[in-house]
Amino acid sequence: MVKTLIGIASEEGLPKLWQGMSAGLVRHVIYSGTRMVTYQILRDEVFMKKSDEYFPMWKSAFCGVTAGAFAQYLSNPADLLKVHLQMEGKRRLMGLPPRVHGFGDAFSKVIKTSGYRGLWKGSVPNVYRDAFVNLGDLSTYDYAKRVILMKTSLEDNYLVHVIASFIAGFVAAAVGTPADVIKTRVMNQPVDKDGRPLVYKSTLDCAVKSIKNEGFLSLYKGFWPLFWRLAPWSISFWMSYELILHVLGGHGW
Repeated sequence: MVKTLIGIASEEGLPKLWQGMSAGLVRHVIYSGTRMVTYQILRDEVFMKKSDEYFPMWKSAFCGVTAGAFAQYLSNPADLLKVHLQMEGKRRLMGLPPRVHGFGDAFSKVIKTSGYRGLWKGSVPNVYRDAFVNLGDLSTYDYAKRVILMKTSLEDNYLVHVIASFIAGFVAAAVGTPADVIKTRVMNQPVDKDGRPLVYKSTLDCAVKSIKNEGFLSLYKGFWPLFWRLAPWSISFWMSYELILHVLGGHGW
C-alpha cells in the first residue's frame, strides 16, 4: 500500500491522490445523509428503541444493512463517476489516451454510451458492498458503544466514541472488502458499443471467476488500504457527529 502511495505521488504528482474527489464529495452528500436518517428512522420509529434499553444486534444489523443499501443505490451515479476518474492515472501510465476529462465530461460520456440507466452500472455489487460496510459501521458502532457503556464504568465521552468507531472501521473493512473488490471490477470493466459488459455478466459471475482464477483470497485484495481508509473515516465521522449532536443539544447516537 505504501509503495503504491509513493509510486502514484512520484509518477503522477501528489494531487493525483485526490483524483475523483469532486465525485466523492457529491456522493457523500447523498450517501451519508441518507444512511444516517434511514438508520435512525428504522431504529427509533420502526423498532421503537428507547435510549435506556438494550437494542438487539439483529435489529441493529437490519437497520444498518437496509440504510446502507438504500443510501448507496441513490448515490451510485456519483460513485460510478468517481471510479472512472480515479482510473485515469492508470491509463496514463499504460500509455493509453484518457477516457474522461473531469466530472462533467465523465457524466456526459456515460449518458452518451449507456443512457441514464448506465449511471447505475454496478449498482448491485455496490449495494451489496455498502450494505455490508454499514453492517460494520452503523450497526457495529451503535452496538459496540451500547455494550461499552453497559459493561464498563466509562461515560459517553470521546474515549468511548474512539473505541467504538475503531471497532466499527475494522468490522466494516472485514465484511466489506470482498464486495468492494467485486464492485470495482464490475463497475470498471469495458463495455461494447451498446453498453453491455464484456468481462462479467453479473455480480455472482464476477465473484465466481475471481475465486476460480485467483483464489478465494483475491476477494480480500486491498483489505489494508480499505481498512486504513475506513478506520480514520469512521473515527473522524463519529466523533464529529457526536460533537455536533451535543452542540445542538441532542442526545448521543
